[in-house]
Amino acid sequence: MPLILDYYYGNESEQFSFYRIPKVLFTDDHYKTISLEAKTLYGLMLDRMSLSARSGWLDRDGKVFIYFTQDDVREYLGCGHNKATAFMRELEALGLIERKKQGQGKPAKIYVKNFVTPSDESQDQAVKTASFGQSKQPKAGGQDCPKGAANNTEKKKTERNETDQSSPLPLPPSRKRYRKRKDRMDEMDSVREIIRENIDYEGLVWDYPTDSGIFDGYVELMVETACSARETIRICGEDIPTAVVQNRFLKLTREHITYVRDCLCSAAAAIGNIKAYTLAALYNAPVTMGQYYAALASRDIAAGHI
Repeated sequence: MPLILDYYYGNESEQFSFYRIPKVLFTDDHYKTISLEAKTLYGLMLDRMSLSARSGWLDRDGKVFIYFTQDDVREYLGCGHNKATAFMRELEALGLIERKKQGQGKPAKIYVKNFVTPSDESQDQAVKTASFGQSKQPKAGGQDCPKGAANNTEKKKTERNETDQSSPLPLPPSRKRYRKRKDRMDEMDSVREIIRENIDYEGLVWDYPTDSGIFDGYVELMVETACSARETIRICGEDIPTAVVQNRFLKLTREHITYVRDCLCSAAAAIGNIKAYTLAALYNAPVTMGQYYAALASRDIAAGHI
């Protein structure tokens, strides 16, 4: 059911604030391929940039920068983390925004670039890419596809099918070992994909590019542990069934990963066995994260910071 709304009279529409999307993003050939969501995101970033300029957020060269995280994109556009990353990368790939990495644990600075004149370098690269793509297309009816190729393929296929009807030969031991290793690699790839999806890996790397190596280490440690052939995994002096550990790791989220990173960074100097400590921190993150942030809040309240 539609809302019962009033009409605009005179100049009433001028009293409101609006997000502005440059008209050139819809009319210029350079920008027509950008998705509507990415164009909207660029307008949101322009609005954020005007606020940064008024607040004096300038670098040493006088260039205005903003902070715009994955969470901001998801909140404004109402999308998931995969789409949020895709929209950001659209703008970055075309040169409409530029990221600058900062120190560990800090989000990247984002420079919203001027949309008026694309750089000559980008234009030259676009021409080279287009020419390369055209040169790879074979001509129809050319010598690359002889007339008899299809018939010859069908003949070979028929011969192979007749041969395949015989009983399969047993695999040699080396082949069995290869297949076993391949199955294990496939399992690890599947677990890795699930973990990266659950923790919003792309979003983490986007927001904290200098920490990408840390996040990669967490992912590989979880994959290695979850796919271990051992029946139990030793964590904090206790032997825990591997299936239980795997189940715990497959439930970790982005918040758990940033929590573990914060904990390890604050206690790095006192850690002896970093691998065992990280493994324990990841496994216990769902249990200890709430207590950790509650303790930080209590400390800030006691110090008068809140």
